[in-house]
Amino acid sequence: MNPEKKHRVVVGLSGGVDSAVTAWLLKQQGHEVVGIFMKNWEDDDDSEYCSSNIDFVDAAAVADVIGIEIEHVNFAADYKDRVFAAFLKEYQAGRTPNPDVLCNAEIKFKAFLDHAMRLGAEKIATGHYARVRELDGQFQLLKGLDPLKDQSYFLHRLNQAQLAKTLFPVGDLPKTEVRRLAEEIGLPNAKKKDSTGICFIGERPFREFLNRYLAHQPGPIKDERGRKLGEHVGLSFYTLGQRQGLGIGGVKEKGSPSKEATRDRASPGGGYHAPWFVARKDMQANTLYVVQGHDHPWLQSHSLIADDLSWTGSTPSFGGFGAKTRYRQADAACACHPDTPAAGQIRLDFAQPQWAVTPGQSAVLYDGEVCLGGGVIAAAMAEVPT
Repeated sequence: MNPEKKHRVVVGLSGGVDSAVTAWLLKQQGHEVVGIFMKNWEDDDDSEYCSSNIDFVDAAAVADVIGIEIEHVNFAADYKDRVFAAFLKEYQAGRTPNPDVLCNAEIKFKAFLDHAMRLGAEKIATGHYARVRELDGQFQLLKGLDPLKDQSYFLHRLNQAQLAKTLFPVGDLPKTEVRRLAEEIGLPNAKKKDSTGICFIGERPFREFLNRYLAHQPGPIKDERGRKLGEHVGLSFYTLGQRQGLGIGGVKEKGSPSKEATRDRASPGGGYHAPWFVARKDMQANTLYVVQGHDHPWLQSHSLIADDLSWTGSTPSFGGFGAKTRYRQADAACACHPDTPAAGQIRLDFAQPQWAVTPGQSAVLYDGEVCLGGGVIAAAMAEVPT
């Protein structure tokens, strides 16, 4: 954005510190700033887990300190139709979706963007840790400069039209500086902790939430040799790589020390068993397969197939890139190929095996600091022990 030109910018104020500092920075730069608080979920307004009302009070207090107007907009119907329905459908199919990715593409940078344009905005802004750069008439999505906070992974489905209208002012700052600025400005939410978890679930137990919406059919838990170890409560409630909540503690062989003395330890030859991890789901047989040990071959994938592709610019030429198969993961070197048997798919072949690659999650491609886009993981090819 030309620093000389002033815009009417609509900022998504969430009640958090990042969007608050975003609005303040834009006001300092001389832009005409308007705040919008997005209400995306309203099924549990009166529950201990829904913080929407508190967040709006915080957002309004921030707007008052900065000296901007704020509007409360309800996108709950859009969210339920465009995000939550897809979220449930994926879980019912045994996959593990990332609703934050879909929320950004469908709500924050579509429904919110459209609303802002109707208000006469020239640009929108959010508190995401990412950057946009215009180069030769194309808009690139870049990683946030703070590697611990970079959120480009969640934004990889944004297209050229969306990127052209979007500003990420805190993407150039480390989180520590954002906190410092908030304190210096005297923002009322300067010390508010970052939100965690999925927006409509909040801090509640995840299984308890899903239980309200998904039918569940118990079935066997088996190891890779087909031995039954216990019962699962429904395949939708488990994700690959999951270790907690399986209800099948370690197995102790004759003559081994107590479980308490050996918990979570594997002995190369002593017969003690390492922790169990979810390794795969057989939806047809309603069977959950678990393996022992973090480095078990069933948890290691050299390749994956992704579909539902979305690119921030033109389709990248196939070749070598970095990729993330989950948030907060270092870029993994890979080769990207078109998956010829099925149009609209890509195959990623990794130089080093990737752990617990999970169908339903996003595989996101990077060329250095540039986020190119990506797709939804459809399948992962794991080593199968003979």
